[in-house]
Amino acid sequence: MQYTHLGRTGLLVSRLCLGTMNFGPETDEKDSFAIMDHALELGINFFDTANVYGWKKGEGVTEQIIGRWFAQGGGRREKTVIATKVYGVMGDWPNQSKLSALHIKRACEDSLRRLQTDYIDLYQMHHVDRATPWEEIWQAMEQLVREGKVIYVGSSNFAGWHIAQANEIARQRHFMGLVSEQSLYNLAARTVELEVIPACQAYGLGLIPWSPLAGGILGGTKEDGKRRQRDRSKELIEKHGARLRRYEAFCERLGEKPANVALAWLLHNPAVTAPIIGPRTLDQLTGSLRALEIKLTDKQLKTLDDIWPGPGGPAPEAYAW
Repeated sequence: MQYTHLGRTGLLVSRLCLGTMNFGPETDEKDSFAIMDHALELGINFFDTANVYGWKKGEGVTEQIIGRWFAQGGGRREKTVIATKVYGVMGDWPNQSKLSALHIKRACEDSLRRLQTDYIDLYQMHHVDRATPWEEIWQAMEQLVREGKVIYVGSSNFAGWHIAQANEIARQRHFMGLVSEQSLYNLAARTVELEVIPACQAYGLGLIPWSPLAGGILGGTKEDGKRRQRDRSKELIEKHGARLRRYEAFCERLGEKPANVALAWLLHNPAVTAPIIGPRTLDQLTGSLRALEIKLTDKQLKTLDDIWPGPGGPAPEAYAW
């Protein structure tokens, strides 16, 4: 396994992050345990979850599964850098969502209880809350850090200017601020190249791409066909049909699986810390490691740019002189 620092921190995380969103809805607890155990065996130490995963309001189903896995002992918690999130709706009453200081405090304590741990390594804001001032958000996060309940703070689905605003206010408060941003980023969705990635690089945030396979379509249209026919991947396949055919032909010439090429492309970007992989089976987990070994040449990267064009680089040069 390869490791890198999470942004400007001294924390070392694996170059692949285990996403747990399938644990509960798609993958039962026994298989989820097996996947997490095998991830540690493979050297993957970075796990990502969220309090809303499991999709039963307020229950935190996925966090509970991870908590029961931690409770087995054997160094599982100590070996794992666990990242979870706050923002989503966790109840029907006011103040059970978003980023008020009250909700941050309660949501963190609830996540700690479900995860059966004393601290969260990376506590991520799942979305920007435009109605809550940064002074309030940072005061809440600072308190959690002082209490030892949170080690690092990250963001998810932020715009570039949100990252700049958040970290400038954190700087004024002599607080470390955001150390990572989790964004939608893959060959078919490259908007973050305009301003989010430059902001991450300027402020020392590690980029954690979610949906690195674009909802599965970059894994190959021939793979897992039945599932693709019943979810939104069918729409994406129809939208990107011509590009997908060119992409799959390119991968076939390389002799590599499309999913691994898509992950390798992300790993070639120096801004990327670790793409989030969301395996539903052990085979999918093991197969993802091949991406760490694929070295794409400049010519091959140019071909991928031709198939999946980006916005043209960072702003403003992408659209102005």
